[in-house]
Amino acid sequence: MYAKGTTTRQISETIDDIYGFEASEGFISGVTDKILPQIENWQNHPLDEVYPILYIDAIHYSVRDNGVIRKLAAYIVLGINADGKKEVLTINVAENESSKYWLSVLNEWKNRGEKDILIMCADGLSGIKEAIATAFPKTEYQRCIVHQVRNTLK
Repeated sequence: MYAKGTTTRQISETIDDIYGFEASEGFISGVTDKILPQIENWQNHPLDEVYPILYIDAIHYSVRDNGVIRKLAAYIVLGINADGKKEVLTINVAENESSKYWLSVLNEWKNRGEKDILIMCADGLSGIKEAIATAFPKTEYQRCIVHQVRNTLK
């Protein structure tokens, strides 16, 4: 919340509203001062050159912003590395999910050292297949089976 411009007072009030836990503005400030460098390091850490499988999707959630409830999308990427270990590689927040935004995420990855992705599993978001092909032309696109089943049952 702090990284997105929420004041320490608003964060304190939100924590009290949600969890019933009082956290002073000084406490919030101290915590953010300690963890922001770690978050920035994680967000910019070098990626493996090749990931056999990546799962990409956005989770949509509601937030209260100055008394108004609005929807946001958290872009999440789960990777399976060459050793078969799962890694959360990216969590980005934006106004909504779009293939254009996913393309910017994938292009950012190339700048962080990503050379190839063998299989990328995603939902059926309009334009996602083309965005993947633009950023990583050799990557095989696999439509997520959970999304296929869910859409079939509608």
